[in-house]
Order: sequence, then C-alpha cells, then structure tokens
Amino acid sequence: MSIRIVHADGAQEYAVIERIETRAETRDRETEEVVRAIIRDVRENGDDALRAYGRRFDGGFPAEQEVGRDALAAALAEATPAFRGALERAADNIRRYHEHQICEGYEIAEKGVTLGQTVRGLARVGLYVPGGTAAYPSTVLMNGIPAKLAGVSELIMVTPPSMIGEGANARFEANPDILAAACVAGVDRLFLTGGAQAVAALAYGTESIPRVDKIVGPGNIFVATAKRLLFGKVDIEMIAGPSEILVMADAGARAAYIAADMLSQAEHDRNAAAFLLTTSAELAAAVADELERRLGGLARAEIARASLDHFGLIVVCRSAEEMCALANRIAPEHLEILMEDPMSYLGRIENAGSVFCGPYAPEPLGDYFAGTNHVLPTGGAARFASPLGVYDFVKRMSYTHYTREALAAARDDIIELAEREGFGAHADAIRARFE
Repeated sequence: MSIRIVHADGAQEYAVIERIETRAETRDRETEEVVRAIIRDVRENGDDALRAYGRRFDGGFPAEQEVGRDALAAALAEATPAFRGALERAADNIRRYHEHQICEGYEIAEKGVTLGQTVRGLARVGLYVPGGTAAYPSTVLMNGIPAKLAGVSELIMVTPPSMIGEGANARFEANPDILAAACVAGVDRLFLTGGAQAVAALAYGTESIPRVDKIVGPGNIFVATAKRLLFGKVDIEMIAGPSEILVMADAGARAAYIAADMLSQAEHDRNAAAFLLTTSAELAAAVADELERRLGGLARAEIARASLDHFGLIVVCRSAEEMCALANRIAPEHLEILMEDPMSYLGRIENAGSVFCGPYAPEPLGDYFAGTNHVLPTGGAARFASPLGVYDFVKRMSYTHYTREALAAARDDIIELAEREGFGAHADAIRARFE
C-alpha cells in the first residue's frame, strides 16, 4: 500500500479528510478505568502509592526521589560542548521569541469609577517530561522557559527514571540530557517518577511532591488520560493528539524536501497524519515516489509507513485558493508553505498551529531551535486553540472601585437589570447603599 493521491472535486477529498480526523476520537475505556484507579490510590496513599507503582511498572523505585539542583548543574557541566551549546542557543531563541508575549495589567479611571486587571504568574506549575529512551530535552525548554518568563514561582518537573544494572545492584537515574535541559530552563525541583501516578501526584500532592496549579507536558496514553481526568482539579495546557503536518506546494517545490518533511512527522506515531496539497499532478507523483525511496533508510520506517498508509494523503487541487480552503478546513498542527512568495499566503491562513514559510524553514526547525513553541493544537483544534506560550502560565484578576456618586449614577440601571432577571436580593444590595 502507498500514500493515497486524490484529485480534488469538492467531495472525495473531504470524505478522506473526515475519515482521517476520526483517528484520535476513540477512547480506551480499559485505560481510563486503570488510570482512575491509579489516581484514587495516589490521592489516598501518596508516596507509598508512587513507590508501589514504581516497583510494579519500572522494576523499582529510586532511593532518593528528588534530584537536587546541584545534580542539574552537574549534568549541564558534564554535557558535551556540542549538546550544551545547542541547548543554550535554542533556549536563547525560545526566550527571545516568548519575551514578546509577556503582558501587563491595566487600569481605567474616570468619574469616580476605577476598573482594572492584574496579571500574575501561577504560583506552581508541574511539568511532565518523558524519560528513559524517549527523552526529549526540547520539551523541557519549550514548556519551562515560557513558564518562568510568565513569573511562575515554582516549576516542578517529574520524569520517569531509567533502571541501571540489575537485581540488588540496580539503581534508578534520570536521563542526563533531561537534567541538563532542566538546568537551562530554570526548573526549581525535579522528581523521579512517571506515568499516570506522577500526574496524580502533581494534582493532589504527596508527602514529597508539592501540589501544583497546572500540569503541562507530553506523555503516553496513560499520562494523557490522567491529565484529561484531572482537568478541573488542576489546569492543563491541552489534550494533544497524534502529530500532523500539512504541506502546501506549487509546481516549483522540490519533492525531496516535501517527502522528508512529511516523514519527519509520520515517524512519530502510527496515527500521525501527513498531508500534501498541490496544484501539480507531476509533483504529487514525484512526492509519492520520493516517500517510498526515503522510507527504506529510516530507523522508524515501520511506524512511518503505517502512518502514511492509513493517514497520509496527497490532494491535487484546482487552484491555490482551493489549497488554502482545504488547509483551513484541516487546521493542521504544522503547516508548511512551499510556494512562490510563501509569505504572501499567510493572510489567507486562518487555522494552523504553526506555519513554516519557504523551502528553508522545515518543521523540525520549529521543533528544536527557531524559538516558536512546538507545543501545538492537534486534531483540528487550531480552529480555536493556540500554541503554548507565556499566556498559558498566568492568571488575570479584575478589580473594581466606585465612589458613592458613581454608584448612584448607575443605581437605576443595575436595579432594572437585576429585577428583570428575577434577582431581588441583587437589587436590594444596591438600594441598601442609599437607604
């Protein structure tokens, strides 16, 4: 089986897109039941539950659950110069981009009325970071740096440890790349625990892990389910679905670039989706061939092939306008514009998580280095949701002050509205000031 090519006719391409969109809609009831039980156990038994799940799922539990700040600094100092330099340069770019998102409160004062809004960083945020072989230092930077710029007082990170050795000699350690990134991002405290139990610990607090106000960061289906179930007890940034990329390309685009970029997302997950919209049937065929050629050299070829076979799609469109309309309909997590004068198309794009313009702005640039955030809405959520940013780590509070004269001027209007809604006590609270 190879990637499907569809010639747009206003119907069949939408039918295929709608089928692809259902890939993230199914929920595993068995997983949810397991996660509910874990959450309940951690809420009731705290650290004892964390130790029990560590022995059950990971083969043991670290003697020291918290990793001190000295260990974070040591991991950064011991990192290779190339890795440390890459981390620090990426962090500088992320910080420079997100500094522009910092917002301040305001105040309006006139005729005895003062209205205002304060903006404050959340007191404590929890960051979940996968560990072991699936270690993502870029995730630490993308979540941690905006949080600290927002003024978050305490950033608490949890990450699963890796088991080193066997039997009585086994020890549990954090991935050193994760520790180095945590130092660069400004993580305040770090605990070695993972899975749904770690999310529950952040939400409720345990004897060791403090309770947080918001939980961010990616994870497996158990982590994602725990975040969804605990939303309301704590805030979360989003429920992320499978990754996706959409490329818009004209006849002048290079098939090799397009295929490489589509595969960069297809290798994430069997449920990842990769789309190409183009006005060139020749380019569509060339990209399909290039995908087959490049698949053979990938370490994650089996995953990427499953993604392309089931959720890959190339649509040959009748015009650039049709391409833009389809892109807005799909509302992709990542959108690449490989068109002549790509910046001119930005005004036509309404729904996308992050847009990459031109042949030298491939999607992995945003994943790691450019500075834009790689935590993005998926599954069409870009119609109403935004990339993670500083604004996700603040809360706003309004305040009001009226003089007696100002309230007197508004008295009749307030009483009219309150009584129209049937709330007499509301109206009386106004009258009482003038009795």
